[in-house]
Amino acid sequence: MKKVSLFTPCFNEEGNILELYEAVRKVMDSMPQYEFEYVLIDNDSQDKTVSILREICEKDPRVKVIVNQKNFGPGRSGCYGFLQTTGDVSICFAADLQDPPELIPEFLEKWEQGAKVVWGRKAGDEEHGLIKLCRKAYYSIIKLFSDEEQYTNVSGFGLYDREVMDMIAEVDDPIPNFRHLIADFGYSVEFVDYVKPNRKKGKSSYNFWRYYNTAMDSLVGTSTQPLRLITLFGFILAIICFIIGLVYLILKLIFWNSFSAGLAPLLIGIFFLGAVQIFFIGILGEYLGSVLTRLKRRPMVVEKERINFEKSNTGEKES
Repeated sequence: MKKVSLFTPCFNEEGNILELYEAVRKVMDSMPQYEFEYVLIDNDSQDKTVSILREICEKDPRVKVIVNQKNFGPGRSGCYGFLQTTGDVSICFAADLQDPPELIPEFLEKWEQGAKVVWGRKAGDEEHGLIKLCRKAYYSIIKLFSDEEQYTNVSGFGLYDREVMDMIAEVDDPIPNFRHLIADFGYSVEFVDYVKPNRKKGKSSYNFWRYYNTAMDSLVGTSTQPLRLITLFGFILAIICFIIGLVYLILKLIFWNSFSAGLAPLLIGIFFLGAVQIFFIGILGEYLGSVLTRLKRRPMVVEKERINFEKSNTGEKES
């Protein structure tokens, strides 16, 4: 019997976690041809999330929980937890019910047909305003600069074959980005379109800075084009400055008494060049920070506790 691993990272999701589990259990119990495990990793929740997970684990040995020592961030915690799954195929989705578990049968159907990666793709959502505009700009920038083909309107929600999971686990990266690695590996991707609903309970742990960090990590991790643009822009700017300086010199020599450049062009030039330098130093800093993170070689997370990992689907000890 094929084994399906399901995975969810969670942080302060006391309002959603029980409903999510019931939805997942209902879907998987409707497919008795599959054995399954449901792995959840808690990122040091400060509400009743862990208590609810303990109660679920007591009733269902197929549910396995990892509790972190502290909040290691959604990227590190999510990657680590997902790599702890052991099934022939692994499916990840968020705890906020915005990634519908009802899509699991469609993912598995495409997997049975030979697909190694199946992603949920947002055909639409209930977002509006600035967030939607920023998200669209983010995808456009990543596609523009990336060295590999990138996919839009996907969050990583979807299915990964064990072959793909093993390759991701072998990557020497402290925080592997699954979406970008798939493009690097060259796997073809199948899609299941869906409309993403808004969060109905609780509050997202993502804020502006986390979205910004995710965007910068994606840009740095997928392309070296910004570094080349710095060199190109610096070369072009040097030529422009040389030409302007030459023109001013000629005008001053020709109209020595009547031509006065004034301080305005000088001040504008100084502030412009200063802003460009700070911007480019920031880009270089992002790449240096990425290198430093890899050199530290620290663990993704430190576990506080594991629940039900010693049990099989029948509640017996694993061999």
